[in-house]
Amino acid sequence: MKMHKHGGDIYHSENCLDFSANCNPLGVPESVKQAIIESFTHLAHYPQVGYEPLKKAIAQYEKCDENYVICGNGAAELIYTLCHAAKPKKALIPAPTFAEYELALESIDCEITYVPLDASNGFTIDQSICEWITEDIDILFLCNPNNPTGILIEREELLKIAQKCKQNDTLLVIDECFLDFVKHPDVYTLLDELYRFENVFLLKAFTKRYAMAGVRLGYGLCSNQDLLDKMKGSVQPWNLSVMAQYAGIAALKEHSYVEEARQIIFEEQEYLKKELTACGLEVFPSTSNYIFFHGPVGLKDKCAKHNVLIRDCSNYTGLADGWYRVAVLLHEENTQLIEVLRHILRDGK
Repeated sequence: MKMHKHGGDIYHSENCLDFSANCNPLGVPESVKQAIIESFTHLAHYPQVGYEPLKKAIAQYEKCDENYVICGNGAAELIYTLCHAAKPKKALIPAPTFAEYELALESIDCEITYVPLDASNGFTIDQSICEWITEDIDILFLCNPNNPTGILIEREELLKIAQKCKQNDTLLVIDECFLDFVKHPDVYTLLDELYRFENVFLLKAFTKRYAMAGVRLGYGLCSNQDLLDKMKGSVQPWNLSVMAQYAGIAALKEHSYVEEARQIIFEEQEYLKKELTACGLEVFPSTSNYIFFHGPVGLKDKCAKHNVLIRDCSNYTGLADGWYRVAVLLHEENTQLIEVLRHILRDGK
């Protein structure tokens, strides 16, 4: 099995500027910090099993049936729980995409078929993937927008994929953790289609939207109650800490904070694409809060010498050395990144 390798490893790089993890550039909302402090009065007690207040708050936020909601210790736990509950024998995943799907499937000895994505067509995922959805495929993971490429799957294509999966009794997992940071998320989500597609499971996270990676809180949305019951039976009852439950309820009230971050990202995304291209790097049309590009081998290590962390994507299935991803941060931080890259690309170190 592959080793866990992700962005955000600031623990081995002190005083660094971290572009390797794609969280809200505004940082944790003050209301969330205060909610965590308030939760301290309950630390002597077990967390609430079933997390009903949080579940209700998520349903209100998503405007969906409360029974559709399931929470986890981060979206990553839900991926593993889903695999252990559904017990797929054969899976389909694009390459490249988020490595955790592959790792979770390997943990249950599931056979994996990879759909290779091609740089020549921008790593696009479209309805042609339907040709790969055969009767023996038990589960398909899609990330929308895809990680690390940032490329969106159009809603019309998603609906065709969902229908093909339904015909073949294939569970379709759509990871929407980065959808909050695209310009028109409602155009791409299948949230309003869950009632007629019991085979669709949507994955969401507080991590990216509210910069709460250290809290560990994610949730899934699905109309298949049998599947959700199996998932609940596949995880220990106190998987959400008291702090996470308090933090989640507080975070869901932060509407203006999320919108402010979205506007910053839209503006800074264009700045970074322009400047990275001007540096001579091959930049792809990412739509979310990170930029995917191709550059010289060894760029990550050279950036680290300047106390800047970027994501080396060579460990993604389907990618090799020279592929990178950087988060969209605040303008001052983004200009520092560009200055470092200019220096490295000019002087070679």
